[in-house]
Amino acid sequence: MKPTINRRTLLKGLGSVTIGLPLLEEMVATKALAGPKAVPTRAFNVFFGLGIPTPLQREGFNDVLEPLKPLGNKLLIMRNVDQVRCDVRGINAHFDGATGSFTAEPAQGEAKAGGPSIDQIIRHTHYPNGLPVGMVPTLNAGTFFRRSRVGRYLHSYNLDGTVAGRMQEKPRELFDRVFGTFAGLNDTDARRQRLKRSVLDSVVDQYRFYTGPSSPLGTPSKARVKDHLDRIREFEQRAFELQREQGKGPALPPRSKVPHGGPADPGGEGIDITLEELTTEWRLMADLYALAIETDRTRFGALTFLAAGERIRLTGDYKYNGKTRYKFDDASMHKRTGSAGCSHEWWHKFNEKKKNEQLRAHVHMKMNEVAYFLKRLDGTKEANGRSILENSLITISTESGDGRHNDVKRELSGVFHAITGANGRFKTGQIMDLNAEAIDVYNTMLRTLGAKKQLGPDKRKHKPVDKIRT
Repeated sequence: MKPTINRRTLLKGLGSVTIGLPLLEEMVATKALAGPKAVPTRAFNVFFGLGIPTPLQREGFNDVLEPLKPLGNKLLIMRNVDQVRCDVRGINAHFDGATGSFTAEPAQGEAKAGGPSIDQIIRHTHYPNGLPVGMVPTLNAGTFFRRSRVGRYLHSYNLDGTVAGRMQEKPRELFDRVFGTFAGLNDTDARRQRLKRSVLDSVVDQYRFYTGPSSPLGTPSKARVKDHLDRIREFEQRAFELQREQGKGPALPPRSKVPHGGPADPGGEGIDITLEELTTEWRLMADLYALAIETDRTRFGALTFLAAGERIRLTGDYKYNGKTRYKFDDASMHKRTGSAGCSHEWWHKFNEKKKNEQLRAHVHMKMNEVAYFLKRLDGTKEANGRSILENSLITISTESGDGRHNDVKRELSGVFHAITGANGRFKTGQIMDLNAEAIDVYNTMLRTLGAKKQLGPDKRKHKPVDKIRT
């Protein structure tokens, strides 16, 4: 008879440090391996800025959505989904659409949504008494440079519409939020020490035991534990640039030059950034976020790739599948400086009668980066034979269906949406034209996940969108 081990007691560090583990066969009873309850309920919101004009969505995987095609059988892409407030003017078109994504309700201020987001309703439905001790209740992170109004970049909201957790926008902060910090980090010397030590130092004895000759683990599980901790070390080194003895870890990349805080959004005029700087920062954040999910350190939250109304002046060669697809040089092509030279302006200049070459390149690049994160989750299989991507409810959306401010109804209608299967609950492998409001789509998703609480006013008549369900 195989021994069973509680996964939460298998490897725990000292103080506030806890290292999560992948699911090993010793942790799960044999009967549970094939059962639907062998995997936890998870819900995450993935946001990308500026949107996809509706005419481009109609092209399917033929152009801007091409990077999602390899994952097409694990996604349900939903077109013709209108956000609320399509018939009234709000605070700011970018902000209105961004705050409505995942909540389907108009904002109640610059730092408050009109209600909860999808992930938080599911969280409170399945974990009314809170998540297991040591987990991050809600993990919000991302790479963004437009900071005015929180709803532009943070996309997880509590039941009362307040933000559900602080935004982690630096790799070091995200790593520490997930895997813990050493006690006494308010002390300057302790902070310096953190840059010299690894959180793995606190579990070295347990690591030696569980990978040694006296371990209760089988050979495959020992190898998985070793590989798993090596990956944590790799991402920690990338985030902190921890100095290790030569030969004991992967080479460290250059320190990130990406600005944060005020310098990331100087007066709303935008910043100059290379594609390499942007994607290097994002992919490290995406790797760390995926690792947090893989180690079961978090089950709910939101990840952002570029904020609503993002203002960057991007330069650099964009390569896809080994070939140069486009050369970004926003300011030179606009022949303008400041905010007028940002990629943001391609959306305002969108015209379905023209080629929109620049906008198409930006959207294609964004889908490629979103796909990078999704592929990370698709690479980890769970006890029921499906990947984390397939087992989770991941909702992907944006702020706008067009981008031109002169018509709010047009701008907030036809907003791109895609979801994963949530352990077989939704029809994937399809592109559907729903002709529905997001609030009805979201409420259908929530009911399918067992939630009794619904979005929107109680008096509103809900219209189920049953065609998305299996």
